Amino acid sequence: MRRTPFPWARAILLVLVVTTVLLTISPFLWLLQMSLKTGIEAFLMPPKLLFAPTLQNYFDLLEGKFMRSFWNSTVVGVSTTLISLLLGVPAAYALSRAGFRHEQGFSLWILTTRMAPPIAFGIPFFLAYRTLGLIDTKIGLVIIYLTFNLSLVIWMMRTFFDGLPRSLEEAACIDGASIVDTFLRIVLPLSAPGLATTAIFCFLFAWNDFFYALVLTRSGSMTAPVAIVNFMNYEGWEWGKITAGGSVIMIPVVAFSLLVRNYLIRGLTAGAVKN
Repeated sequence: MRRTPFPWARAILLVLVVTTVLLTISPFLWLLQMSLKTGIEAFLMPPKLLFAPTLQNYFDLLEGKFMRSFWNSTVVGVSTTLISLLLGVPAAYALSRAGFRHEQGFSLWILTTRMAPPIAFGIPFFLAYRTLGLIDTKIGLVIIYLTFNLSLVIWMMRTFFDGLPRSLEEAACIDGASIVDTFLRIVLPLSAPGLATTAIFCFLFAWNDFFYALVLTRSGSMTAPVAIVNFMNYEGWEWGKITAGGSVIMIPVVAFSLLVRNYLIRGLTAGAVKN
């Protein structure tokens, strides 16, 4: 017979859950409420919890150059994610099914491309891009993000492919399906959780990057994280625009995560329990 938990135990658990949620979302709530205040209200002490919200900070973003940078971030992030998946997923599948010697060492070597700090490659990339004429171009940003996201895609997707039952692929081959048909019609649908998880991580790394976007762009291809820095000038920091820009930057990531939330949960927990 299943025992009913004590009421006080459930109350303590509920309090812990609510406290954890509030602590987690409090920075985002602070950012949002500050973006809806005027410059004077933002720094009142003690802070005003009840105030008349204003959208003027968001209107200022629409009238300025921030939305162009926002579009640049969107193009670069989506392009990097799609190309990384297009190239990295087949490579991960081939690595998972190859079965050659030193396979583990080769996989570790692929992952090491993400272990060095970005600043270590900053100067070499800048000199190479200046020679190739890729400074201040969206193509240049896509290329540099590919060099890091490809290794992430291969490493993550290989783990998902290793967990798929090979008997399904063998059955498809017996029925006359080619390797390409097996990969497209059987393997990819089964690995949808892994694809969603990997896509979000790739998009996040490209969307949130600040260092390379700062070093390799000027004004034409400036991304949103770098554009926010322009609101910090000698006359003062425009906190209303800074917080409004930070709130706008979160929208695509949150929307993408909500669209694939079911696959994301399954992908993050894949491999946690073994049969």
